[in-house]
Order: sequence, then structure tokens, then C-alpha cells
Amino acid sequence: MRAMASAAATIEPGARALGRGLSTFFYRRSTFYLLLLLLPPLLWLGTVYLGSLFALLLQSFYAIDEFTATVVPKLTLETYRQLITHPANVDIILRTLAMAIAVTLACAVIAFPIANYMARYASPRMKAFFYVGVMLPMWTSYLVKVYAWRLILAKQGILNWGLTAVGLDGVLETALTTPVIGGPSLASSYLGMFIVFVYMWLPFMILPLAAALERVPQSLIQASADLGARPRQTFWGVVLPLALPGLAAGSVFTFSLTLGDYIIPSVVGAPGYFIGMMVYQQQGTAGNIPLAAAFSVVPIVLIAIYLMLAKRMGAFDAL
Repeated sequence: MRAMASAAATIEPGARALGRGLSTFFYRRSTFYLLLLLLPPLLWLGTVYLGSLFALLLQSFYAIDEFTATVVPKLTLETYRQLITHPANVDIILRTLAMAIAVTLACAVIAFPIANYMARYASPRMKAFFYVGVMLPMWTSYLVKVYAWRLILAKQGILNWGLTAVGLDGVLETALTTPVIGGPSLASSYLGMFIVFVYMWLPFMILPLAAALERVPQSLIQASADLGARPRQTFWGVVLPLALPGLAAGSVFTFSLTLGDYIIPSVVGAPGYFIGMMVYQQQGTAGNIPLAAAFSVVPIVLIAIYLMLAKRMGAFDAL
């Protein structure tokens, strides 16, 4: 027992000295310590995310043999040629892009007054209430919300009943008979799909926009008013430029999520494929992995173009 105690007493100072040595080593080399901490998540990101992304990009340069329906692992642009020259594929891309732009604009218009009130006028208790109210729908299952909206927008649904009760059934009929956006019912029209998209992605616009508006100094708004600017001039000249980073962040969420979603167009809306639905069908039912990969590259390219335009407009200067 004495021998074990003496050995432990000998090891303990050595362990302390080693610990101090390592602590001093990492303290003097803070950059190396930071890289060591970041190494596991970077390896995970590089292997799982970037690795799968590059594999997807590589698959898009393959083609499928028309006779054997097997993927030919040879680099070619045939799949991209089919993507941009086939009228049906071009129509799918344009339809998805138009819906994504419309949803993003609608979310921005609806979210701005809500976020502005949350950031500038609401009391602390009311602000907490608003944040919970905005985030509460995000705690519910995505599929439950989509199918609930399908029932709400049905021909005999609660929305149709409510509009009829207040005498707005004529407005609904006019909207449903409008070309392109109309249909037999809201649940079977692009207008209904648009409503569900806006409902789903609106919190992703409100939260970053409210955070950006909270950082707008009140002194600048007061100075603008003191210099004789009207509220509209203050909004366009002071508030909006400073809120652009939050608006850009929220629009990236709404734009990209709409581009890639395949569940909402499958459950709600008029017949017609979207990019997400084509990716799901081509890699699943049809087994055309190269075409599915080429369709998957389209949202990536569109988001990259959007980010470059936003950066050129100065949307990220205040970040």
C-alpha cells in the first residue's frame, strides 16, 4: 500500500506539470488551439456536406443510356443540354423561380411591418409574446401543417366558408377563375400553394428582419425627422438601407426553401412539376440520377447569383 501511495504521489506532480505544459503551449499558440477546436466540425462539414455536394455535381455530368436505362460514368454535358433545351424542363425551372420570387416578395411585405413593430414599438413583454407567436408554428410538424392547410383551402373548407359568410365569395370566385393562378379550389390552385408557402416561410423572414431593425439607431431616425424628412423619406433613406442585411438573410431562406421544396407542391396546388418534385421523381421513380442531380444544381446556381446581386447592392455591408 505504501508503494502504491508513493507511486501515486510521484505521478500526480508529473501529471500536473504535463497539464501546465500543455496549457502554456496552447496559450502561446492560440491560433493552433483554435484550429484544433475547429478541426472536427470542419472535417464533418468537408466530408458529409461538401463531399456529398461534389458527388452530386459529378453525377450531373453523367448521362443515362436510353436503351439500358443505366448511368454511363463518362463526363458529358448531355444532361445539362437536356435540362436547358427540353421545353418541359425549362417550364419547370421558370415555374419554380416565379413562385420563389413571389413568395419572397410577399414575405418581405408582410414581415416588415411586423418586424418593425417588434423591434421599435413593442414593450419587452409584448416583444416576447411576438417572438413566441412567430416561432410557435415552427414547433409543429411540417407535414401536419401542410395537410391542415389542404383541408383549410378545400372547396368545402373553413376558408371558403368564412369568405362566404362575410360576403366575399365573389372575390374568391374571381381569384379562382383568374388564368394561371386559379383552379377548381384554393387547394388545387397556384394561389393556394402560394398562400401555404408564405405561411410556412414567413417566420424565416420576420426573425432576421426584426434583428436587423433592432440595430438601427434611434438617433438616426430622430436626426432624419429633425432635418425635415417625412416618414416615407426616413424609411427609404435610413431604415431600409440599414435593414437590408436582415432582409437579404430572410430572403435567402424564403427563396431557397421555396426552390427546393417538393412536399407542398405535391400536396397543395395545381398539377405541374416543381424542381424539388422533379429531383424526387427522377432519382426515385425514374431512376435518372444525372437529371436529378442537374435539377439539384439549378437552385444552387440561382442562390449564388442572388447572393452576388445582393452583395453588389450592398446588402451585406452592415454585417
